[in-house]
Amino acid sequence: MPTVTMTVNGMERSGNVEGRTLLVEFLREHLGLTGTHVGCDTSQCGACVVHVNGTSVKSCTCLAAQADGAEVTTIEGLANGSDLHPMQEAFREHHGLQCGFCTPGMVMSAVDLANQNSDPSEHEVREWLEGNLCRCTGYHNIVKAVQAGAKAMGGGS
Repeated sequence: MPTVTMTVNGMERSGNVEGRTLLVEFLREHLGLTGTHVGCDTSQCGACVVHVNGTSVKSCTCLAAQADGAEVTTIEGLANGSDLHPMQEAFREHHGLQCGFCTPGMVMSAVDLANQNSDPSEHEVREWLEGNLCRCTGYHNIVKAVQAGAKAMGGGS
Protein backbone atom coordinates (compact mmCIF):
# COMPACT_ATOMS: atom_id res chain seq x y z
CA MET A 1 0.00 0.00 0.00
CA PRO A 2 1.27 3.47 -0.79
CA THR A 3 2.16 5.90 1.96
CA VAL A 4 0.71 9.40 1.91
CA THR A 5 2.15 12.30 3.85
CA MET A 6 0.44 15.64 4.29
CA THR A 7 0.38 18.50 6.73
CA VAL A 8 -2.95 18.32 8.54
CA ASN A 9 -3.87 21.22 10.81
CA GLY A 10 -0.23 22.23 11.00
CA MET A 11 1.18 18.77 11.79
CA GLU A 12 2.85 16.39 9.35
CA ARG A 13 0.81 13.18 9.19
CA SER A 14 1.47 9.98 7.26
CA GLY A 15 -0.33 6.73 6.68
CA ASN A 16 -0.52 3.71 4.45
CA VAL A 17 -3.65 3.78 2.31
CA GLU A 18 -5.14 1.82 -0.53
CA GLY A 19 -5.16 3.75 -3.79
CA ARG A 20 -8.94 4.12 -3.59
CA THR A 21 -8.97 5.67 -0.09
CA LEU A 22 -10.82 8.97 -0.08
CA LEU A 23 -9.39 11.95 1.75
CA VAL A 24 -12.45 12.02 4.04
CA GLU A 25 -11.77 8.39 5.00
CA PHE A 26 -8.11 9.11 5.67
CA LEU A 27 -8.98 12.08 7.89
CA ARG A 28 -11.73 10.30 9.83
CA GLU A 29 -10.54 6.70 10.03
CA HIS A 30 -6.75 7.00 9.94
CA LEU A 31 -6.29 10.30 11.77
CA GLY A 32 -9.42 10.33 13.98
CA LEU A 33 -10.51 13.79 12.79
CA THR A 34 -14.24 13.18 12.84
CA GLY A 35 -15.32 16.81 12.49
CA THR A 36 -15.27 16.28 8.73
CA HIS A 37 -18.60 14.57 8.12
CA VAL A 38 -19.68 12.03 5.52
CA GLY A 39 -23.17 12.97 4.45
CA CYS A 40 -24.05 11.77 0.98
CA ASP A 41 -20.98 10.06 -0.54
CA THR A 42 -21.93 11.68 -3.86
CA SER A 43 -20.48 15.21 -3.58
CA GLN A 44 -23.91 16.76 -3.15
CA CYS A 45 -24.13 17.88 0.49
CA GLY A 46 -20.79 19.55 1.34
CA ALA A 47 -20.58 18.14 4.89
CA CYS A 48 -17.08 16.89 4.07
CA VAL A 49 -15.51 20.20 2.97
CA VAL A 50 -11.92 20.77 4.07
CA HIS A 51 -9.21 23.09 2.78
CA VAL A 52 -6.48 21.63 0.61
CA ASN A 53 -3.70 24.14 0.03
CA GLY A 54 -6.07 26.90 1.13
CA THR A 55 -8.99 26.03 -1.16
CA SER A 56 -12.24 24.41 -0.10
CA VAL A 57 -12.55 20.85 -1.42
CA LYS A 58 -15.21 18.19 -0.94
CA SER A 59 -13.04 15.50 0.63
CA CYS A 60 -15.41 12.74 -0.52
CA THR A 61 -14.33 13.47 -4.11
CA CYS A 62 -10.59 13.62 -3.48
CA LEU A 63 -8.35 10.61 -3.04
CA ALA A 64 -5.96 10.70 -0.10
CA ALA A 65 -3.16 10.13 -2.61
CA GLN A 66 -4.14 13.33 -4.42
CA ALA A 67 -3.49 15.24 -1.18
CA ASP A 68 -0.04 13.70 -0.74
CA GLY A 69 2.31 16.59 0.06
CA ALA A 70 -0.56 19.04 0.52
CA GLU A 71 -1.52 21.25 3.42
CA VAL A 72 -4.94 20.19 4.69
CA THR A 73 -7.05 22.10 7.20
CA THR A 74 -10.11 20.55 8.81
CA ILE A 75 -12.69 22.12 11.10
CA GLU A 76 -10.54 20.96 14.04
CA GLY A 77 -7.70 23.12 12.75
CA LEU A 78 -9.59 26.43 12.63
CA ALA A 79 -9.88 27.29 16.31
CA ASN A 80 -6.89 28.52 18.26
CA GLY A 81 -7.15 26.38 21.37
CA SER A 82 -10.36 27.40 23.12
CA ASP A 83 -10.65 30.56 20.99
CA LEU A 84 -13.03 29.97 18.12
CA HIS A 85 -12.12 31.09 14.62
CA PRO A 86 -14.07 34.27 13.70
CA MET A 87 -16.29 32.29 11.30
CA GLN A 88 -17.06 29.68 13.97
CA GLU A 89 -17.88 32.47 16.40
CA ALA A 90 -20.16 34.12 13.83
CA PHE A 91 -22.07 30.85 13.31
CA ARG A 92 -22.50 30.57 17.09
CA GLU A 93 -23.49 34.20 17.54
CA HIS A 94 -25.92 34.33 14.61
CA HIS A 95 -27.47 30.89 15.22
CA GLY A 96 -26.21 29.61 11.87
CA LEU A 97 -26.73 26.01 12.85
CA GLN A 98 -29.38 23.71 14.21
CA CYS A 99 -28.44 20.03 14.34
CA GLY A 100 -24.84 20.90 13.40
CA PHE A 101 -24.23 18.07 10.94
CA CYS A 102 -23.61 20.39 7.97
CA THR A 103 -21.88 23.07 10.04
CA PRO A 104 -18.23 21.97 9.63
CA GLY A 105 -18.56 21.94 5.85
CA MET A 106 -20.49 25.22 5.84
CA VAL A 107 -17.86 26.90 8.00
CA MET A 108 -14.96 25.61 5.89
CA SER A 109 -16.65 26.79 2.68
CA ALA A 110 -17.48 30.14 4.28
CA VAL A 111 -13.86 30.69 5.36
CA ASP A 112 -12.73 30.13 1.78
CA LEU A 113 -15.29 32.67 0.55
CA ALA A 114 -14.26 35.19 3.21
CA ASN A 115 -10.61 34.80 2.26
CA GLN A 116 -11.59 35.97 -1.21
CA ASN A 117 -14.31 38.48 -0.34
CA SER A 118 -14.47 40.19 3.05
CA ASP A 119 -17.88 41.73 2.33
CA PRO A 120 -19.98 39.24 0.35
CA SER A 121 -23.56 40.12 -0.54
CA GLU A 122 -26.42 37.82 0.41
CA HIS A 123 -26.55 36.64 -3.20
CA GLU A 124 -22.80 35.92 -3.25
CA VAL A 125 -23.02 33.91 -0.02
CA ARG A 126 -25.99 31.88 -1.26
CA GLU A 127 -24.26 31.24 -4.59
CA TRP A 128 -21.01 30.20 -2.90
CA LEU A 129 -22.80 27.79 -0.55
CA GLU A 130 -24.80 26.12 -3.34
CA GLY A 131 -22.86 22.89 -2.80
CA ASN A 132 -23.53 22.84 0.95
CA LEU A 133 -26.90 21.50 2.00
CA CYS A 134 -28.63 22.09 5.32
CA ARG A 135 -31.74 20.08 6.01
CA CYS A 136 -32.71 21.99 9.16
CA THR A 137 -32.56 25.72 8.47
CA GLY A 138 -33.90 28.11 5.89
CA TYR A 139 -30.34 29.42 5.36
CA HIS A 140 -31.25 32.92 6.55
CA ASN A 141 -29.12 32.71 9.70
CA ILE A 142 -26.35 30.89 7.86
CA VAL A 143 -26.09 33.77 5.38
CA LYS A 144 -26.03 36.30 8.24
CA ALA A 145 -23.35 34.27 10.00
CA VAL A 146 -21.17 34.05 6.88
CA GLN A 147 -21.42 37.78 6.27
CA ALA A 148 -20.56 38.58 9.90
CA GLY A 149 -17.71 36.06 9.91
CA ALA A 150 -16.28 37.47 6.70
CA LYS A 151 -16.29 40.99 8.15
CA ALA A 152 -14.67 39.74 11.36
CA MET A 153 -11.98 37.96 9.36
CA GLY A 154 -11.27 41.09 7.36
CA GLY A 155 -10.41 39.08 4.26
CA GLY A 156 -7.98 36.64 5.87
CA SER A 157 -8.09 33.46 7.91
